[in-house]
Amino acid sequence: MKITVAKSAGLCFGVNRAIRIVEELLDAGQRVYTLGPIIHNPQKVREFEERGVKIAEIPEDIDKNATLVIRAHGIPAATEEKIQSLHLRYRDATCPFVIKIHQIVLQHSKKGDIIIIAGDKNHPEVQGIIGHCTSECHTFSNSDELDQLFKDFPYLSEKSVCAVAQTTFDMAEWKKSLKKLQKLCTNAKFFDTICNATSVRQSEAEILASQSDLMLVIGGRHSSNTNKLFHICKSKCEETYLIESADEMPLSALRGHCRIGVTAGASTPASIIKEVLDTMSEEIKNVEEGKENFEELLEESFKNYNTDGRVHGVVVGITPTEVRVDVGRKQTGIIPLSELSSDPTAKPEDLVKEGDELDLIIMKTNDQEGTILLSKRLLDSQKGWDEIVKAEEEKTIVTGVVTEVVKGGVIAVTNGIKVFIPASQATATRGEDLEGLLKKEVSFRIIETTRQRKRAVGSIRSVLNDERKKKAEEFWAAAEVGKQYKGTVKSLTSYGAFVDIGGIDGMVHISELSWNRIKHPSEVVNVGDEIEVYIKALDQEKNKISLGYKKDEDNPWEILKNQYPVGTVCEVEVVGLTQFGAFARILPGIDGLIHVSQISSERVEKPQDVLSVGQKVQVKITAIDFDKKRISLSMKEAAAPAEEEAE
Repeated sequence: MKITVAKSAGLCFGVNRAIRIVEELLDAGQRVYTLGPIIHNPQKVREFEERGVKIAEIPEDIDKNATLVIRAHGIPAATEEKIQSLHLRYRDATCPFVIKIHQIVLQHSKKGDIIIIAGDKNHPEVQGIIGHCTSECHTFSNSDELDQLFKDFPYLSEKSVCAVAQTTFDMAEWKKSLKKLQKLCTNAKFFDTICNATSVRQSEAEILASQSDLMLVIGGRHSSNTNKLFHICKSKCEETYLIESADEMPLSALRGHCRIGVTAGASTPASIIKEVLDTMSEEIKNVEEGKENFEELLEESFKNYNTDGRVHGVVVGITPTEVRVDVGRKQTGIIPLSELSSDPTAKPEDLVKEGDELDLIIMKTNDQEGTILLSKRLLDSQKGWDEIVKAEEEKTIVTGVVTEVVKGGVIAVTNGIKVFIPASQATATRGEDLEGLLKKEVSFRIIETTRQRKRAVGSIRSVLNDERKKKAEEFWAAAEVGKQYKGTVKSLTSYGAFVDIGGIDGMVHISELSWNRIKHPSEVVNVGDEIEVYIKALDQEKNKISLGYKKDEDNPWEILKNQYPVGTVCEVEVVGLTQFGAFARILPGIDGLIHVSQISSERVEKPQDVLSVGQKVQVKITAIDFDKKRISLSMKEAAAPAEEEAE
């Protein structure tokens, strides 16, 4: 029996980003609301509810002391305006691909185009897209509905039409619809807005289903993209099942099939996929091994060769593949590399040296060859398992070395026991690269054990959170307004940047990032940047830290005061024209006015007759009002000395 998992199975970028934002806020001790479920996965939603996340239907239901997370589907423009009018604190997790669609429909709506959206009109993403249309718009969910749309509204054929698709729309159906649109409407613009990850996921699922005897699609039944995956797979593999968790696994159906394919929707966490695969693997193992535990049978067989199955030996030789041991018998004791350690990358010479004394378990004797096959790994495993169980009961911290990066997490070895650490528990925040943990010693807690199967699950994040809390306590004990820190930018929002300043996060509001007006923090900083910040305000009760980034010496008005006094002649760029004059940029963030009477010594009717935006001219600074932030400029006075000299 062979199980094949689609490479693209599991959380997409947008959903994963939304989940990560919620978890970051929860880890920081903040109260969190979401407008509708953050993900179409009941298990994950339930997990968040247990951690205190509340789901609101409208902005008015949200506590003003909490933080709202806008899910990846996005929201209508009117809803966003309502959130801002209520002065709610929020984090926008709208998928970048969805934001792109919002921008397209808004732009073409303003031009008067009729918007046609391919997607489920009741889906939150489509509702959000509709909410950014300022002109007439329609939806269709398949090519047949598209035909009916043009029958109901025949004038569409002669109008200017803009067509977009829901990010998870069926790629095959979209291509089919495009051909019809080109025939039905000669004046239509098409935008391929289906997320590339969705396209790849659907294509992989279709190929895998056509090669499988049985197909499993894992995901929430209310998830649009999961349902599309199910129908695509069902069309290629009759025996296709949609399940939300391992509890719904059709175990009896697995038997008798040689090729099993597995895929998962964009809202399915890796932990659920792993649980399904583990359940399948265990079922296959039970069928193939008669439901007997191999290691238990092996340990039972040891008793045939020794009263307790154990011997004490001295290392007498080391090769790259095995270790030879004197066990006080005629036979030579041999420990294969695979039985020396649970670490598959370990080298014998790094683990033992000649003369070392070892306790070992007999695996097999060969009287004809005069050898005894021994295992140190199994004995270490027996001792190590007791330590693992004890660590779970006492909630103590253990250390181990990460030996493998696997799907859904990492494997760490401690006392000869392999411990699985899920990706969600392997790092301080979700989404961090797991490859950086390989070969490193890590500290973690045991959070779950299955004694019958000797399986253990650990959490590095639990230890990191404790360390973070300790650092936070140290921070609050020493923090004061004005104190400077070197921090790392952790995340960006539309209203500012969150910065880690040593175990605790503070926020630099967008207005504090630059003296110039900016639309988004990414114009100044990026995630991962190390920056110098200082504390502007503290609120320990609400666990809020307001940080400052821009420095007084960078204030363009200070630079103007020091370097451009009244009377200075300088080159400026025209940035705007009005009936009464022209605005010109002296420094980034500072514009001055050249009144129409100061453009030339000759009479000028309109500034546009002489000047154009982007043109560079010489001016004289004639007046500065620092209180009102106004500057008067004169081209006429700047040109006067040259004219006098010419005369």
